[in-house]
This record gives sequence, structure tokens and C-alpha cells, in this order.
Amino acid sequence: MGILLEVCVDSPQGLAAAIAGGADRIELCSALDVGGLTPPPGLLALAAKAPVPVYAMIRPRAGDFVFGADDEAAMLADIDAVRAAGLAGVVVGASRPDNTLDLSLLTRLTSRAAGLGITLHRAFDLVPDAYEALEQAADLGVERILTSGLEVSAPDGIDLLGRLVERARGRLSIMPGSGVNLANVERIVRETGAREIHSSCRRPTESTDHRAVAFGFQTLVSNVTDSGIVRSMRTLLDGIS
Repeated sequence: MGILLEVCVDSPQGLAAAIAGGADRIELCSALDVGGLTPPPGLLALAAKAPVPVYAMIRPRAGDFVFGADDEAAMLADIDAVRAAGLAGVVVGASRPDNTLDLSLLTRLTSRAAGLGITLHRAFDLVPDAYEALEQAADLGVERILTSGLEVSAPDGIDLLGRLVERARGRLSIMPGSGVNLANVERIVRETGAREIHSSCRRPTESTDHRAVAFGFQTLVSNVTDSGIVRSMRTLLDGIS
């Protein structure tokens, strides 16, 4: 069995590039620069035509993962919209004020998503006890945890990632993500034993439309999904397999 490559995207162009490069699965978002928010309806509809499974981020706002009643109502409606669009799954997470997983809310979200694939997102990386949170995630029945090993980036969390992979084996997948690129992906896979990898596969690009930048319609430098990077990472992972 090969190593699965999930690519996170936040635009129609990014979706097309990830597919063209050979991504095995897509995490569909908006606003990747703040960690990813719920994608809009038009992007959901476009992604439903993708030839690979697509999981939509369910996160109604930037900021922390401590969600109130209005946030929950939005997330439940967004899960319904993902189901109606025909996507494969959702990416969810929620924290209590002490950064432990909000199991009550997560139970309601995962129950609403019954029948869809479910990834627990990097709210996991804020928990005080990774092993306790792993057991809680397993009890929730999620398919995988997207995590950087409780560090800002996966390369920094590589030791814990390996231990989580070992503890989770046979119950759910540990998917390293954050800071995963062509320079470090082989080391991450070999040292953790992970069978799924998450990356944005983006490159910086500078705008040539300085008027649009001046008006604030776009930033001078932005990041775009690069099909060539996706393809190179897919080739690297195939070589490891």
C-alpha cells in the first residue's frame, strides 16, 4: 500500500492544480493563510466533480477553536451542505477553554456527519495531553488526525508523531501536516511511519498588478498551489513506498 498524499487548497485554481499533480485526496478550504476556513458553496459544487475524494474544512471563523452556540449552528449547517454537495467527508475540531478537546461539541458534529469521512483537524495540536486526546479521537470514531505533533510544524514534532502513529495503529491514521515540503517529506515519512501526508504544495508568487495591491484587493506576495510541486511530492512518496 502506497503513501497517500492529501493536498489542501482554497481556490478553484488550487483544486485544479492539486488534481493535475496527482493528489490522492483534497482538503477543501477557504483562507488557507489563517489555517483554513469553511469553503463557499460554489467551491463545494466545483469540488464535487473532482476525480478524487474531497474533504471540506468545517471552521466558521478564524481564531481559536472554542466555539459558541452560533458557531455550532453554522458548522452543523455546513456539514449538511457538504453532504448535499456530494463530497466525501469533513474536517472538524473544537476545543474547550483549557485546550482539551470539546468532546460534547465534537460528538454532535460527528453525529451530524454520520456516513461521511471525518478528519480531526489541528485543534488536536493545542491539547495538553496528546495521548489522552488520541484515545478520545479514537472513541469519537474519526478516520484520522491531522497533526504536527503539537509543534508549530511537523518537522519539529517528528518524535511525537512517530509515537502517535505507533499508538494509533489499526484504529485511526495519524497524518502529519504543517510545514511538510519536498525537502523534508521523506524524513517525516521514514521517521514516523505515517501512511498519509498533508501538504499545501504551494509556492509564493508576486503580483504584477500593483494597482490591485494598492487598493487592497490582493497582497503583493501570495501563495498558490503548484501542480509541479504536487507531482514531485507524489513521485517522492512513490519512491518511499
